[in-house]
Amino acid sequence: MQELKLTIKKNIQQYTMIILLLLIWLIFFATTKGVFLSPINMTNLFLQMAFIGIASSTMVLIMVCGHIDLSVGSVIGFCGAVIAYLLKFANWNIVPALIVTILCGSLVGIWQGFWVAKMHLPAFIVTLSSEWVFRGLIIGVTNSQTIQPNNEVFKAIGQGYIPNIFGSGAAINGTALLIGLIAIIAYIISQVSARKNKQKYNFAVESKGLFIGKLILLSIIIAVFFWIFAQDRGVAIPLVILAAVILTISFISKNTSFGRHIYAIGGNREAAALSGVNVQKVTWLLFILEGTVCAISGIVYTARLNSAAIAAGQGNETDIIAAAIIGGTSPAGGKGSVVGCVIGALVMASLENGMSILSLGSFEKYVAKGLILLFAVAIDELTKNAKN
Repeated sequence: MQELKLTIKKNIQQYTMIILLLLIWLIFFATTKGVFLSPINMTNLFLQMAFIGIASSTMVLIMVCGHIDLSVGSVIGFCGAVIAYLLKFANWNIVPALIVTILCGSLVGIWQGFWVAKMHLPAFIVTLSSEWVFRGLIIGVTNSQTIQPNNEVFKAIGQGYIPNIFGSGAAINGTALLIGLIAIIAYIISQVSARKNKQKYNFAVESKGLFIGKLILLSIIIAVFFWIFAQDRGVAIPLVILAAVILTISFISKNTSFGRHIYAIGGNREAAALSGVNVQKVTWLLFILEGTVCAISGIVYTARLNSAAIAAGQGNETDIIAAAIIGGTSPAGGKGSVVGCVIGALVMASLENGMSILSLGSFEKYVAKGLILLFAVAIDELTKNAKN
């Protein structure tokens, strides 16, 4: 029991946000008479949060490193406008259009990284400037009009589903069940392997009973989610892209020297520099990584809507930053969870989705999002004070 309390205390913010997410779902389940938790709405909910989760994965690392990026919404909209223009007016094939769009995101990262890392300007100012610059470029690329690519392959990136192995007419999506089973097996193997590695180097691990209990609980949660998908249209392609990005960024943050250096810089920039970390190089590469991932997010966002408009991505920077903070990232830097940002993205998307079903307006949505963000930051501060 004491060990369980220590584990919960160590991860109190993430556990609190998970409880909050479940509470939000229960409230909306009751107030919408079950519509909110229906398979079709839950699938739509995950589709709505996919591009937020993708962009938030690197926002976590930006904030861990002690920076902030206010331009992500405009960059997402700009990259979406670029690929829409290439497909609609330049008549490019989908593959070169995707490559060029992702390169555009990387160039955005090079540009912002130059001013932050090389010129030592505050990221707040640099990205605020970029927010306006790329908002203007969206207007320029779209010519102040909505562009609809109407490319079937491109639309599938944002709206498509993995084919059902049981056949298109089957009541249950077998592909979703199979992927869910693979996800559970992969999760168990990864956790067992991580535990063995910790034991090998004499690091502290939770008791065997607590470890098995955690495996069973999270395996059940994974199974429930994929069972919901199996009752609807199956696993959406945007969710596959989200999972690939989250796993990749999580691996980079935990298993590479680059990721460890990001956390070291966020913890103590001077100490990291004195220990041999090339702060300028790491910061520059981090902004390039974020620009690249924002381009992927912009592609998914535009493909889901099948359109690029001048307002694309506007205001999404707040949801992306909030998703990172709600998921356990400290605004002060040095601490953050890439996987946790998915929880934050789900919280934000759940509020938006549930309130839309209830036909509530922007007033209620903004108030609710603001209060939850404040609550997440308060939890972070209380956690730090408790440790001190």
